[in-house]
Amino acid sequence: MRKEIGLLVGLLFFGLVLMPIAIYAVGQGIFGDYGGHGYGQFFSSISEKIRAFDGVAWFLVLAPYLGWQCLRATALAWRYLGRMQ
Repeated sequence: MRKEIGLLVGLLFFGLVLMPIAIYAVGQGIFGDYGGHGYGQFFSSISEKIRAFDGVAWFLVLAPYLGWQCLRATALAWRYLGRMQ
């Protein structure tokens, strides 16, 4: 249980801190300047949406953990189906 909570906390940190930085950097490189006043405004708008329980913002934050769980489920299914043959 501790390992799973540690994994959740680590990937939640990644989703809350590092993902917005990466999204901002890639978006600025592809689309140009953000409509607000830089990264601070971008992060402020994301954190505002998180506090308002916006589904898209929460999906963004939880995406690393959900992706990891999907990979784990796929590996488990792969092993299970491999034993059946």
